[in-house]
Amino acid sequence: MQIVVDLTRCQGYAQCVFLAPQVFELHEEEGLLYTPAVPADQVERVRQAAVACPVRAILVGEEVSAGAR
Repeated sequence: MQIVVDLTRCQGYAQCVFLAPQVFELHEEEGLLYTPAVPADQVERVRQAAVACPVRAILVGEEVSAGAR
């Protein structure tokens, strides 16, 4: 599964970091860092993180393709 985070929308609430720490990291200087290719064992955690994001900055799977148009 692929993900994209709209870093212009991301406000650093870090819900994604709490729910999927193997995919998302919050760094003070760089902001949010993430792994675009989600490991199979992290898919459900990343889906939960996308739902939990207050600003809906995480695009998952099919949304990634639609967002790139």
